[in-house]
Amino acid sequence: MSDFESCSGSCETCGFTEDCRKTTISLTLDNDETVECSILTIYEAAGHEYIALLPLNEQGINEDGEVYLYRFHTENDIPVLENIEDDDEYEAASDGFDEWLDSQEYDEMVAGEDGEDEEL
Repeated sequence: MSDFESCSGSCETCGFTEDCRKTTISLTLDNDETVECSILTIYEAAGHEYIALLPLNEQGINEDGEVYLYRFHTENDIPVLENIEDDDEYEAASDGFDEWLDSQEYDEMVAGEDGEDEEL
């Protein structure tokens, strides 16, 4: 079941921050295969918004670390995903996702350092 219909695309709107990863969508691929995906993040890069999705197996686990990137926007408050057809745009979207990943790793490192100080 998809919870994406309740997502406006802005974590500030619904109050989810880290819990957005618990929100899933059912994605129908070009070959008509349906894949349940966890929403990793919605981010901006090169003047567009993108969404990063983590495909999950039947047990809710991502087996290979693959991530799907799509152009993202809303129409009449309904989330819309579009394929990224242009190689240059895909590279910009990928770079933006890499930057987001780096920021998450930095946040985890800082949080870990803060936790270490408190234990002393």
